[in-house]
Amino acid sequence: MKDTSKYRGRAATNSVWMALSVAATVLGLGMLCLILGSLLWNGLTSLSPRVFTEMTPPPGSAGGLLNAIMGSLMMTVLGVLVGAPLGIMAGTWLAEYSAGSRLASVVRFINDILLSAPSIVIGLFIYTVAVEPVGRFSGIAGGLALGVIVIPVVLRTTEDMLRLVPTALREASYALGMTRSLVIRKVIYSAARSGIVTGILLAVARISGETAPLLFTALNNQFFSWDMTRPMSNLPYVIFQFASSPYKDSQSLAWAGAIIITMTVLVLSITARSLSSSRTS
Repeated sequence: MKDTSKYRGRAATNSVWMALSVAATVLGLGMLCLILGSLLWNGLTSLSPRVFTEMTPPPGSAGGLLNAIMGSLMMTVLGVLVGAPLGIMAGTWLAEYSAGSRLASVVRFINDILLSAPSIVIGLFIYTVAVEPVGRFSGIAGGLALGVIVIPVVLRTTEDMLRLVPTALREASYALGMTRSLVIRKVIYSAARSGIVTGILLAVARISGETAPLLFTALNNQFFSWDMTRPMSNLPYVIFQFASSPYKDSQSLAWAGAIIITMTVLVLSITARSLSSSRTS
């Protein structure tokens, strides 16, 4: 009898927690579907060729998002060019050279802090070192802020991918007379290439919708500009600005910008997942 009562009690507890887990899952998926449904309904109806060919308009006028799209693209590219090499090099040092080093644990601890740090803190830091000294906002400062966000993501992914490369592959390369640096560049990087690229794509997806750091660095520009030493328009800021506008045309452009960012992140995430799956297979 005692064993039967214990079993029934455990089964009842399991059923309760299973029901709560299913309810939480359904609630989370339901909210996600509502958000995506609202975004698709309003965003797809707001898309038109004008969005990609005209500049952001003044309040109450029709226009597009060309300067915001190009500004976001330019700052994202700069952020990746700044952050990805630093993350790859730091991840390589942690995976290949840091054995027995006390500095390695410090680097990992700082990297974990950067991974979880609010992006607005990074924006304030870049504002202090790259905006305030020169006396103006700029696309370069925005790219630097995004680059700082890229570094910890790429670093963590690079270290993990390099550690997954079999030790036997390294030993075979050393047996052929290859130097350590040559083994890393020609053998280990080749074996971990898809994983490293996946990390870079995830970092791009992370910074694509960042608004807070750009508020303190790039700010905005209503006109198209290639000059990254000046304030530069960007999609997150334009969405933030137009979403709070009382004008329907501006709100429509905000929905269009939101769907563009969402589709970009979705494509990058699917690509990263495909690369990861191909590497595993």
